[in-house]
Amino acid sequence: MLESGITAKGQTTLPKAVREALSVRAGDRVRYVIQDGDVRILKVGPVGRLFGMLKYDGPPVTLEEMDQAIAEGASDA
Repeated sequence: MLESGITAKGQTTLPKAVREALSVRAGDRVRYVIQDGDVRILKVGPVGRLFGMLKYDGPPVTLEEMDQAIAEGASDA
């Protein structure tokens, strides 16, 4: 089990094993997720890394078509 102290300003240092597990280094950002009394620390990645993750080979759609698909999906719920 890993531990670290809290300073008077509420700051802490992530232990080396945690930094390595998250692949974070100085300047990176982390996110804290609190759920059912537990806290998870997640690495925050740049939005740019999401580019190209979703493949779509069909024709481009218009904003109106997107709005219509959203409205149809909302009415199905």
